[in-house]
Amino acid sequence: MTTAVSALSSATTPQAAGSSTAGTTSAKEQTDRFMKLLVAQLNNQDPMNPMDNAQMTSQIAQINTVSGIQELNATMQSMSAQFTSMQVLQATSMVGRGVMVESNALAVDGGIAKGAVHLQYPADKVTVEIATPGGQVLGTVDLGQLTAGQKNFEWDASKYPGLKSANFTVKASQGGQAVSTTTWAQDTVTAVGLNNGSMSLQLKGRSAIGYGDVKSIL
Repeated sequence: MTTAVSALSSATTPQAAGSSTAGTTSAKEQTDRFMKLLVAQLNNQDPMNPMDNAQMTSQIAQINTVSGIQELNATMQSMSAQFTSMQVLQATSMVGRGVMVESNALAVDGGIAKGAVHLQYPADKVTVEIATPGGQVLGTVDLGQLTAGQKNFEWDASKYPGLKSANFTVKASQGGQAVSTTTWAQDTVTAVGLNNGSMSLQLKGRSAIGYGDVKSIL
């Protein structure tokens, strides 16, 4: 009787290769292992009932598929690393540029704090209340009547020397009904880098953020 050596054995399947102890068996090692098994099968087959050519061809095709997938994965990983490096290189042009991020914390730079309000609907009254991180109100900015969309604003913080940051709250209404808003804060990019394989931006007045967290570049 013919003792078939299945190409779906633990030595050749992608699933087994992924769960092996080493976990990083190369395509060449798997091919060598498969060929040894195939030669052993041929040496021990029944001369009166040899292995079918189609079966052998199928097994060889499967090991070639496994090898091809591993080589493709290695190529894609290399391309991904190169693409990420190119992104970081291109992102260096953002150093020194202003960006808007979703936040209600304003960074004070040169005695000025800059932010933006994004309205879901038009509003006939919009005010911005500025307060310390502890909750002490420092001032208000009256933006008046606004259409839907983004509206930038500035707050003069020169009266508060040493103030590095402040929080702000937006109150918007239309006909006495509250209008939904999103608060954005402006900051300056000081450096770019990688964080767990993803591009990150270091900002002057707050912690680093992911590139995807940037709402707009100024």
